[in-house]
Amino acid sequence: MLSGLSMPWLALLMALGLALDLLLGEARRWHPLVGFGNLAKRIEARLNHAPALRLRGVLAWSLAVLPPVLACTWLLAALPVWMAAWIHAVLLYFCIGLRSLREHTLPIAQALAQRDLPLARRLTSLIVSRETRQSDEAELAKAGVESLLENGNDAVFGTLFWFLVAGGPGALLFRLANTLDAMWGYRNARFLYFGWAAARIDDALNWLPARLTACSYAWLGQRRQALACWKTQAPAWSSPNAGPVMAAGAGALGLALGGPARYDGQLEERPPLGSGLPPQGPDIVRAWRLVAMSTALWLAVVGALALLSLVTGVGASHA
Repeated sequence: MLSGLSMPWLALLMALGLALDLLLGEARRWHPLVGFGNLAKRIEARLNHAPALRLRGVLAWSLAVLPPVLACTWLLAALPVWMAAWIHAVLLYFCIGLRSLREHTLPIAQALAQRDLPLARRLTSLIVSRETRQSDEAELAKAGVESLLENGNDAVFGTLFWFLVAGGPGALLFRLANTLDAMWGYRNARFLYFGWAAARIDDALNWLPARLTACSYAWLGQRRQALACWKTQAPAWSSPNAGPVMAAGAGALGLALGGPARYDGQLEERPPLGSGLPPQGPDIVRAWRLVAMSTALWLAVVGALALLSLVTGVGASHA
């Protein structure tokens, strides 16, 4: 492992980081990612102008991401093992967003159950970029399910994957890169070239986690349908990583996602995802359960590997 941690340590610290997230949720004040976002805005304002926008984008990404990741790596290497272990877990806690997914999406299902469309529209607008002012129940439910499935990978499984690869600095690297993609990775006049590096780096870091996420969704749902949707529908989706995740998740749930959605006043016809009926409010809860069960599956697999390493002595020689 790049982190220098053995599999038993990684399993223990992964469980601890997840427990902290579920117990405490996102920090309400002084969240490090908020500070990082403000820093990224300042860097972009200074560097996002001609000439050499792609090169400036690479420089901006490096200035934003590499110093905190390298500083954490150096600090963890310098500290005693027991203290470094706690910092690994705390870094995972700050980088993961499992409880946040629940807190942002389940209230939408509750509002739809109460037939409170204005509240459901307002809550949905907080988590998606599409327009929701005129959305009906099916459109709001679809937005909630799609957000859960995609962000299950971005906010949870991608972070867990890179934590397993490189400990706390790995989780931090992924989360910061994913944040910059969300801020700069747009194909518009402002970010088409400057945000190119942020988008491509996020694609590279997300490639394997996204496919493991899709496999997890498929395994825990309607397996054959999920795999068939992944194979036939994901290539048509604009994102190379969101396509497999959302197609497999939609197929696993037996829902029809994708299709038309309005962005910035323009109706966009997106490729279809999944198979079955359009989602309704209760399907948001089903999508959350799929993400939660997939998290439990990852914990179980990592725990089993940790136990195997203890029994066989493989990978158990390092702190």
